[in-house]
Amino acid sequence: MLFSSGLPLILAGGVAALVLARSPAVGSALAVLGVVAGAVVGGTEAVQVLLHGSEPEVVLGWQLPYGQLRAAVDPLSAFFLMPIFGLAAIAAVYGREYMKPYHGKKPVGFAWFAFNLLVVSMAVVVTARQALLFLVAWELMSLCAYVLVTFEHEDPDVRRAGFVYLIATHVGTAFLLAMFLLLARHGGSFDFAAVQMLPMSGSLSGLLFGLALAGFGVKAGFVPFHVWLPEAHAAAPSHVSALMSGVLIKMGIYGLLRVWLLLGHPAAWWSPVLIAIGLTGGLLGISLALYQRDIKRVLAYSSIENVGLIAIGLGTASWGSISNRPQVAALGMSGALLHIWNHTLMKGLMFLGAGSVVHGSGTKDLEQLGGLMKRMPRTATTMVLAALAIAALPPMNGFVSEWLLYLGLIRGALSSTSAAGVAALLSVGLLSFIGGLTLLCFVRLVGIALLGEPRGRASAHAHESPAGMTVPMMMLAAISALVALYPHTFVAATSRVSAQLLGNVANPLMPDAPLATLGRWNGCLWLALALGTLCRVAIHRRRSITLDATWGCGYARPSPRMQYTASSFAELISARMPKILRAELSVVAPSTLFPVPARLSSACSDPLTRGVYEPFVTRWAERFARLRWLQQGVLHVYLFYILFAALVALAWSSLYDWLGR
Repeated sequence: MLFSSGLPLILAGGVAALVLARSPAVGSALAVLGVVAGAVVGGTEAVQVLLHGSEPEVVLGWQLPYGQLRAAVDPLSAFFLMPIFGLAAIAAVYGREYMKPYHGKKPVGFAWFAFNLLVVSMAVVVTARQALLFLVAWELMSLCAYVLVTFEHEDPDVRRAGFVYLIATHVGTAFLLAMFLLLARHGGSFDFAAVQMLPMSGSLSGLLFGLALAGFGVKAGFVPFHVWLPEAHAAAPSHVSALMSGVLIKMGIYGLLRVWLLLGHPAAWWSPVLIAIGLTGGLLGISLALYQRDIKRVLAYSSIENVGLIAIGLGTASWGSISNRPQVAALGMSGALLHIWNHTLMKGLMFLGAGSVVHGSGTKDLEQLGGLMKRMPRTATTMVLAALAIAALPPMNGFVSEWLLYLGLIRGALSSTSAAGVAALLSVGLLSFIGGLTLLCFVRLVGIALLGEPRGRASAHAHESPAGMTVPMMMLAAISALVALYPHTFVAATSRVSAQLLGNVANPLMPDAPLATLGRWNGCLWLALALGTLCRVAIHRRRSITLDATWGCGYARPSPRMQYTASSFAELISARMPKILRAELSVVAPSTLFPVPARLSSACSDPLTRGVYEPFVTRWAERFARLRWLQQGVLHVYLFYILFAALVALAWSSLYDWLGR
């Protein structure tokens, strides 16, 4: 059903938008209709597989030298298909309204074609059962994302973001190509089933997992491969940013889990490496998010932190699996899987909210915002709910998945008397510290952007976004609340995936994690909030409200400039961080009796980009520039290069065969 109906519908909608490029309104509507219809068809099949465990398989009619192209939907594929289709449909509906200002000014039809093709390619990635099909879909997914990131390519910063993304994604693909070639050499086939059936040595398994960590880690945004992520997410249209943060980066997590299945039982070193990557990503991501001025860059660095939390859950599951602690493994895996869904919902909602802010105010600079709760109430309310979820506060869904991660680490620490138990307790402390920084980060975002007085003309004249943008946001907020109310149901839906990855582990719905009770407590909190709101409305209806100026702390003429800025709000904690994690400040202070105007500016660049990647790229770019003499522009010379490369390959093959004898 997925390949016969779902994906063709999505692709047909994209083609229609491309063909009807001169009628962008009609083309956009058809593209959105194709995504929604295909998502309903494909999502229905994914739900059936998750609930009943059926595994439909498709063999495509293209015979290759190393096997046929195969695609199948197992529980792991179905688990990732649900956020792909769900968020894509909601983002497409939102994007139709969001892209209207570009009609007649930019090639909107081509952008919609790339959007629909991106959704199709991601679905093929998670269903491919043959390496060549996987790599082709992976490359197509990367190129479509590049086209969408560079939609506003007139801006030099957007071009730079696209360039960084393109380099990063192809570096990752190079690692994946090496991994799949080694797998094919070991199994004699590019077919995943053939590789999975054969035993594998520990050294080969370790090498393959290391290549997978590097290749898929680039897409997932693992530190230190994350540098493309804040650039691309900030540059792309907001509905594309939501899809990239909510789903695209999860393709890296999917790839790791698929390799987990291909390699079999996890090795002992997987767990500490994954947990270390997760903690490093969590600390670095949220620390850098604290001093960003661009609201979308704040959310992008927060995504790095959330991917780190997922890695912590996978590392905990691996630890429980190899140490024969099934409850630890179940808690870690359930927490990681639920957080994948939760992050899709809450970060998708937050990016759509950021897009609504840009649409209504014309800026994404936190220092120019303020007072949007009054001017954009629907957008602001959904953003507050998303912030609660990302900060892992009840009664929203982010609290549930992080609670499972805490339980897994604590359970593992208490049941272990070795150094691993001490490390797990330290990880709990670091995870709590990350949670505190996350809370501070989103209190800063909500307080500066939504509360107080407008800090600039843009926010002073802001207006609420149309229903075509706010209704999709409300849908994501409602689903997030639903996960918080019925966590046991959603965790139970992931049980087949946990069983597929871990084997026969303990039921995730165990006494250690009374999810139904947690759902009831969240329900009580929602009821208390609703009753409090009703009481407040009833009280204010009976009383007249007088508007007056807020107390100005003794100032005769207070102004919005006297409010905390986004930078000053974070200064208390950022000043105590290591120097490498602070913003670079440039200060011109008053120095004489008759001072010149003072000035302060801050640079919010990534320390790894600033201190490692940019110097490295600059140095090597100069060296490779010396090889330009190879580009003669003469066809005969290029034919000679091809012939020379073929002769070298034949010589290497002959030497390899001779040494093998």
